[in-house]
Amino acid sequence: MPAGTTPARRRRIRLVAFTGGAAALGFGGLYVTGLLVSGADVPDGTRVRGVDIGGLSRSQAEEKLDQELGKTWASPLKVRIGDRSATVDARAAGLRLDSEATVARAVQPRSGPLTAIGRLFSSGKRDIEPVTGMDQAKARAVLAKTAKEYDRTAREGAVTFHGGKPVVVQPRSGQSLDVDRSLAALDSADPSLRSDPVRLPVRQSRPRVDAAEVNRAMKEFATPAMSAPVTLTTGGRRIEIGPVTVGNHLTMKPDKSNRLAPRLDGQGLRDDPTVVNALGPATGKAVEARLGLDGERVVVASDGKPGQRVTSKAIQQAVLPLLTKTGTARTGAVAAETVQPTLTRDTVGPLGIKEKMSTFTVNFEPAPYRTKNIGRAAELLNGSLVRPGENWSFNRTVGERTKANGFVDGIIINNNQFEKAAGGGVSAVATTVFNALFFAGVKPLEHGAHSFYIERYPEGREATVVWGSLDLRFANDSGNAIYIQASATDTSITVTFLGTKKYDAVEAVTGPRTEVKEPSSRPGAEKDCLPQTPLEGFNVAVDRVFTSDGKEVKRETFNTHYAPRDEVTCDAEPVDPR
Repeated sequence: MPAGTTPARRRRIRLVAFTGGAAALGFGGLYVTGLLVSGADVPDGTRVRGVDIGGLSRSQAEEKLDQELGKTWASPLKVRIGDRSATVDARAAGLRLDSEATVARAVQPRSGPLTAIGRLFSSGKRDIEPVTGMDQAKARAVLAKTAKEYDRTAREGAVTFHGGKPVVVQPRSGQSLDVDRSLAALDSADPSLRSDPVRLPVRQSRPRVDAAEVNRAMKEFATPAMSAPVTLTTGGRRIEIGPVTVGNHLTMKPDKSNRLAPRLDGQGLRDDPTVVNALGPATGKAVEARLGLDGERVVVASDGKPGQRVTSKAIQQAVLPLLTKTGTARTGAVAAETVQPTLTRDTVGPLGIKEKMSTFTVNFEPAPYRTKNIGRAAELLNGSLVRPGENWSFNRTVGERTKANGFVDGIIINNNQFEKAAGGGVSAVATTVFNALFFAGVKPLEHGAHSFYIERYPEGREATVVWGSLDLRFANDSGNAIYIQASATDTSITVTFLGTKKYDAVEAVTGPRTEVKEPSSRPGAEKDCLPQTPLEGFNVAVDRVFTSDGKEVKRETFNTHYAPRDEVTCDAEPVDPR
C-alpha cells in the first residue's frame, strides 16, 4: 500500500477488493451458464406466423419454416382487380419465403457476456415477421398475362335499330391493370396471412355516353322514330317507308358534347329496294337519244328526254325531321330534280358523233340459249356512250351473266373443252365488239382469244370474256365520243361504232398458220358428256394497218395461239362450237 495510508483506509480498500472479486466471480459464472444453456441458435418461444422455431439451430429452423410455412407461398394468391376477384400464381410470380433471412432476424447475435446472461432471464413468446422476396421479371410477366384476361375496355352507351325496334346498349366502365404499381402490391403481399385479397391497382376509364344520355336518346328520338311509318309525297304520289326500312339505315352517334345524335344514311335509304320500287312510278330515268344511220351519216332516230330523280340528300332531309312527329305530321314532301340526258339532238354534234366508224357482223347457228344470251347482251350494249379518253369495259357494261341479269345456261369453252354454264354464246358478242373496235382504230386494252379456234370467227380476230378474270376493254383515243349500236337476230349479231374516223381506213392482214399441231382423240366424261369435233392447233399473226391520205401511217401486230381441239367422243351428237 502507499506510504501514509491509514488503517481505516486500508480496511476500506481490502473490502472493495473483496467485493469486486466476488462480483467478478458471480458474473463469470452467469456468463458460463448462459453459454451452456443457449447452445441453440433460436431463442425459446420464437414463432413465425404461428410456426414455433424456438430452441432450434439455424438450419433446423430454416428447414421447419420451409416445410410448414413455405408451402403457403406455393398456393394461389387471392387478388382484387377493380371490381373483379382473381388469383395469382404466387410461385410463378416469383414470390417466396426467405427462410434464411427470417431465421437470421430471429437469432440474437452473440455479441458478449451480457447477451448470454440475458438469455438466462428471458421468458415468453417472440413473434417474428417473415422475410419475403419476389422475382420482378416473373411477377411482371404474370401480371401482364393477368391483365389480358381481366382488363376490359369501356363500352359506350348506344342506341341501335333492329327489325324496326330501338335497342339499348348499356354503358360500362373500363379498367386496365396498372402493372407497375401492382408489382409493389405483390412485393408487399404475405401469402401466409389468409385475410383480405391483395388489391392490385387499376386505371379506370369511363364511357363518354352514360346511361342518362342513353335514356334521353331513347325517349326523345329512338322510340318515336320507330313508332310508325313515314310518308313522302312527290310527283302527286305518296311513298310510305316503314320503321324496318328506316331503321336499316338509321344510327345514333355521339356528337362533340357526347349527346347521341341521329344520322340517316340517305344514300342507303335511297338505294333500298323498297324505296326504289316505291319511287319508280313517281320518278323516271332520263332517256338518252337513239341514233341511226342515213347511209354513212349519223341521224337522231329519237330524241332524248329529261327524267326526274330524288337524290339521297333530298330523301335524308325529308325523312329525318318526320321521325319524331306523330300522326299526320309524319308526312312530308320530298323534292325531285330534273335530270337531263347526256345524248340529245343538240349534243350529238358537239360530241363529235357524225359518221359510221366501223361495223361488224357474226353469224351463228340458231339455238335457244344462243338467241337468248346474245340478244340480251346486245340489248345491254346498245346505246353505250364512250366519251373521249374514257375506257370501256364489256363486263362492266353487260354485267355478270346470271339468270337474274337475263341470261340462261349454254355451252362455253373451259380448259379446252365444252361445258355448260350461264351465258353460253356471249363470246359471239365479244368477238363482234372486238372486230368493231379493231376496224374503228381505237386502242384495245384487254382481250383474249378462245383456247382453241372456232371456225366461224376470223382467226386471230376474235375474243371471249369470263366474268371476274377476262374482260374486253378499249380506250377511246379517237378524240371524239363513240356511240355503240348493237342488234341481234336469231342467227346474227351486229355491232357498229358511230363517231368520227381518226383514219381514212383500217384494214386487217392475216398471216399464214404456223406451228400447226394435230389434235388427239379422247373419250368424254361419263356424266354430262359433250362431244366435240377435232381441229388443229396453230399460231397466227394479224396486222392492223392504218391508212390516211392513201398512205400507211401505222401498223400493229396481234399474235394468237390456238391449242388443238381434241376429238371428244360420247353417245351424244357433236356440239356446234359456234
